Amino acid sequence: MADIHNVTEFIFLGLSSNPEVQRVCFVIFLLLYMAIVLGNLLMVVTVAVSRNLGSPMYFFLSSLSFVEICYSSTTAPKLILDLIAEKKSISVWGCMTQLFFVHFFGGAEIFLLTVMAYDRYVAICKPLHYTSIMNRRVCTVLVGTAWIGGFVHSLSQILLILPLPFCGPNVIDHYFCDVLPVLKLACSDTFLIGLLIVTNGGTPVFDQFCGPVSILCGHFVPSKNSEC
Repeated sequence: MADIHNVTEFIFLGLSSNPEVQRVCFVIFLLLYMAIVLGNLLMVVTVAVSRNLGSPMYFFLSSLSFVEICYSSTTAPKLILDLIAEKKSISVWGCMTQLFFVHFFGGAEIFLLTVMAYDRYVAICKPLHYTSIMNRRVCTVLVGTAWIGGFVHSLSQILLILPLPFCGPNVIDHYFCDVLPVLKLACSDTFLIGLLIVTNGGTPVFDQFCGPVSILCGHFVPSKNSEC
């Protein structure tokens, strides 16, 4: 089997090969990235310094904004620089690192949205007990669980990709490293690994996450007679 070090870098095809289109995209994506970072950073700082925004909803919202900054920063800076670079390349290990953090922050964001849904459920269905149920300790545990869920999901993805041999070609038909474009470059049969990756990204991930959350939140699960 070929060694992974037979390929030392990957080449991105990017969004377009037209220089004029690339320059236009550079300006657009740079402005969008700056708006995303500044807007979410403003949200995090506002919630952190304001005494009137201490409710769980704003705590989760600031956490979501922080994750969004991290998630955008995983791919956007490299994409923006590649738009004005002559050679759009990334090392193999740089690609694996980007792939890991894309799924780490992306998974954490999805799980955090699930946590926010639980928060809204409690606020609507148990308004009188909301402050006692969604206390600071529970909110911290839920956010930590979201981060752990993202880490486990990303680690599972990267452990399936790392053993694959890459012996050429090394051109990725994409603008960042993701699982499916990288799988196409492997010098081995990836059918089974592809199924495992799809399975990992599906409902079992949510089942593994919702299990411990349900234990934490089991005392406010609605009964059969509940209107909610």
